[in-house]
Amino acid sequence: MRMRMTAAVAVLAVLLPAPAAAAAPGTSGAPGPLTLRTARQALAAGDGWGAAGTGTTGGAAADEAHVFVVHDRDGLAAALAGAEPKIVFVAGTIDGLTGADGTAVTCADLADPGYTLDSYLAAYDPAVWGRATDPAGPIEQARVRSVATQRARTELRVGPNTTVFGLPGATLRHLTLMIDTAPNVIVRNLTLLDAADCFPRWRPTDGAEGNWNSEYDLVSVRRSTNVWIDHNTFSDGDNPDSTQPVYFGRPWQVHDGALDVTHTSDLVTVSANVFTRHDKTMLIGSSDTVGPDVGKLRVTVRHNVFDGVGQRAPRVRFGQVDVYNNTFSVREPYDYSVGLGIQSAVYLEDNFFDLRDGITADKVLKDWKGTAVTELGSWVRAGNGLGGPVSLLAAYNGAHDPDFGPDAGWTPALRAHRPAPAALVPLLTLFSGAGRIVP
Repeated sequence: MRMRMTAAVAVLAVLLPAPAAAAAPGTSGAPGPLTLRTARQALAAGDGWGAAGTGTTGGAAADEAHVFVVHDRDGLAAALAGAEPKIVFVAGTIDGLTGADGTAVTCADLADPGYTLDSYLAAYDPAVWGRATDPAGPIEQARVRSVATQRARTELRVGPNTTVFGLPGATLRHLTLMIDTAPNVIVRNLTLLDAADCFPRWRPTDGAEGNWNSEYDLVSVRRSTNVWIDHNTFSDGDNPDSTQPVYFGRPWQVHDGALDVTHTSDLVTVSANVFTRHDKTMLIGSSDTVGPDVGKLRVTVRHNVFDGVGQRAPRVRFGQVDVYNNTFSVREPYDYSVGLGIQSAVYLEDNFFDLRDGITADKVLKDWKGTAVTELGSWVRAGNGLGGPVSLLAAYNGAHDPDFGPDAGWTPALRAHRPAPAALVPLLTLFSGAGRIVP
């Protein structure tokens, strides 16, 4: 065990980049030279799919005029715009639902005059509206206008060739970073909280019982290539969906994804993040339609912590997705961890699963029209024991029909770090999340 611990420390020395230093003293909040050097780091050669093609450099080449420190929502929106290389440092807490004068912006402030939740519930109660068609008419149109008002305030578009880097304690609340048609973007060292939808949509045709559908991810990657998402913490904070009310017999779900990679995006590395207190965590591929997503959605997911998330860690369609050396802390409420969707090619290697609340190994995988998965070296701890090697594939196939095949049809070649034994992964991922970029 001592030799293994020494090996783990050696892995850490090459696994994690230099520390983010505190901002230099003074009223400007300008970052110190060590912080600036860290923010100029590009994704290392060979470090997952994000290193393929032209690689991911973000704003590494930014000149002095394109290095910004932002403290508020409007300043952040302005700094993110444009295609020139730029580094955007986030200082303090920026809340999308706080006005320029510091006053709170409520959902009622964003609502169209024709919308209230009470009127919406009355109009589209299945006892009144039925279940055959989705809501339509004036109140639904007012809800759509309300959504547009919220989106204009809380969804911030990130331009290409951008690094967004959090200074110590940096937090984005009630905001979405939208990386859409924006190649070469890096997002690091941020805490991202509670991108809640004020105006969820009721869809009685979604599933057998209907569902509430919400907008807004904490980070959304669409139609973009070469993206690196590293050392961030994603959470619903003190507003998780598990505490929301129930309407029409279904949970009123106000959050969508934490980090979604969809709409033909490609060449993405997701590393050393923490995902916690969230349900629909990471969707890779937005629909089952066979079309432009085929051959894209190639994503590496390494050294992340999925702590108490309900599902989609990740859920995959089409893409070749490499999931290695992640820690999964699994407890109720829980659906599954890794969803195998249509034409997915997921490669699971040396991941650690801590199963609580009586959740069993056959629940970790879920069939979303997938056919096969490569799974190697999983370590499962159930209860308080040390755990041991478990084949999640065999556990799933023993409890479900049809079986998944054992070969996803590819082998990852882009790995800057050799996978450590899964039993050591909780040690490696101690340094994941915002504020934990260490030498």
